Amino acid sequence: MYSREESQKLKREFWVAFAEKYPRKWILYDTKIKDFSFKFYVDNKKAQVLIDIEQRNDEKRIAYFEKLEALKNILDEEFIKDLVFEKNHTLESGKTISRIWVEKLGTGFSNRNNWDAIFDFFFEKMNALEMFYFEYDAFIKDIDC
Repeated sequence: MYSREESQKLKREFWVAFAEKYPRKWILYDTKIKDFSFKFYVDNKKAQVLIDIEQRNDEKRIAYFEKLEALKNILDEEFIKDLVFEKNHTLESGKTISRIWVEKLGTGFSNRNNWDAIFDFFFEKMNALEMFYFEYDAFIKDIDC
């Protein structure tokens, strides 16, 4: 096992290596929708690419989620398969958000032999989500709340 410091150092090396392999600017938090973001996540069991919808106003949060859910068939057929849609996802903090994600199980950042597979997964899935978002952002942003 790694100490906390060793784990943090390894995680930093992981993200630097990812940025070097795929040197580009990702949308992430720059969606022009408050509390609507794209995220990468990795631990020692899985890698995930996520869309988190974190509005405090549940009506607004659910409206954005339902916009994406309405595009689920297009997402699945044209951009990215196997997305999981969760309208009410509870974070460790107890906060309820809406989350859409895809994951690669059985892989973790602590084994450097996994890194290329994780990097490729991150690039492929996040790139597909961004392409989808660029095409449908006007529709997604148009909510009545």
